[in-house]
Amino acid sequence: MADVIVGIQWGDEGKGKIVDALAKEYDYVVRYQGGHNAGHTIVVDSQKIALHLLPSGILYSHCKNVIGNGVVINLNALLDEMSAFKDLEGRLFISDKAHIILPYHEILDKAREKSLQQTAIGTTGKGIGPCYTDKIARHGVRITDLKHLELLRSKIESIHAQMQYVQSLYGVELPSVDSVMAHIESIAPKILPFVVDSAQLLWSAQAQGKKILCEGAQGSMLDIDHGTYPFVTSSTTIAAGACSGSGLAPRDIHSVIGIAKAYCTRVGNGAFPTEEKGDIGHRIREVGKEFGTTTGRARRCGWFDALAVRYACRLNGCDSISLMKLDVLDGFECVKVCVGYEYEGKEIDYVPTDYEGVKPIYKVFEGWDKTSHVREFSALPQAAKLYIQELEKLIGVRIAMISTSPERADIIRR
Repeated sequence: MADVIVGIQWGDEGKGKIVDALAKEYDYVVRYQGGHNAGHTIVVDSQKIALHLLPSGILYSHCKNVIGNGVVINLNALLDEMSAFKDLEGRLFISDKAHIILPYHEILDKAREKSLQQTAIGTTGKGIGPCYTDKIARHGVRITDLKHLELLRSKIESIHAQMQYVQSLYGVELPSVDSVMAHIESIAPKILPFVVDSAQLLWSAQAQGKKILCEGAQGSMLDIDHGTYPFVTSSTTIAAGACSGSGLAPRDIHSVIGIAKAYCTRVGNGAFPTEEKGDIGHRIREVGKEFGTTTGRARRCGWFDALAVRYACRLNGCDSISLMKLDVLDGFECVKVCVGYEYEGKEIDYVPTDYEGVKPIYKVFEGWDKTSHVREFSALPQAAKLYIQELEKLIGVRIAMISTSPERADIIRR
């Protein structure tokens, strides 16, 4: 059976730390969607380790790590990340069905964002969206194409011809077919030893009784179908994506662990009802070090949105929640939680499709002094305990783990 780790807010919830905490109990860790626009930061003995494409189980020598078919891969970024680790053969596997981000994807991504100006999505500009667009349009390039370079050249030539409109529309210059192919030919031999049919690999692992952990990128509120569209990512970020992005069947999923911060953040544009743009938001950002792992850009910060989290828990079928960064709220005189919305002149208790028009209705909680580095629930300040217990009631899911610092060991298990 497989368990799934999924973000329950707008991403950056701290999934990497929980995957890292759990990975030692699993034989396989599978990344099932997203690209190198995502980042997981893990702190081990005060040393920060940033992962973008490699599954978080890569830090454990016994774990086999799979980049699934639902991931889109920048080959340069992958090789750079692989270079930081030794002895990856037999520990890293790349799906032959995963799609490749080509140089023109990044050019198109940045050009589109620039042209949209005020209505820009706020992407990382790394070509993720255009790569997924080509995948859905059925003219993408997959990892398996690296095995047949002559056929790949003809495919690149066809794509390049179709992309000519970009040069005139956005005033950019696309790399030539020869330069793209020369680059791919130099990289392919370094990638191919790790390429497998990942679905077959995972089915075989299941038949042998191996334990599998699937990790997603981004968060449920950025899901292409169920998120705050159009300000979303280009893949299925909810637990259902673990199946489509790995080859596992729904019946193979045992439990779903949702990850949420004790407050809320998002990057890019789009609705964020509980955002605090003044001193409170600034304080959360500075104390929580809310700057992107991949881009370094500042995250928008605000209070916990119980309606959004409850909605995401239902979408994912969460069995439990891991609550991250409780310690960031230490020292606040009061802490707020969104428990309802004002929408079209009335109060509602659900997430509407037209999310841009909602205003938060808050419940105010007493603040607390210190939760940092606490590892037992009984040792938490009473006000922090009450906050956690009330969150459980509001979202309808048990909070099974609580992180109280960036350090690997600072986790309360309930």
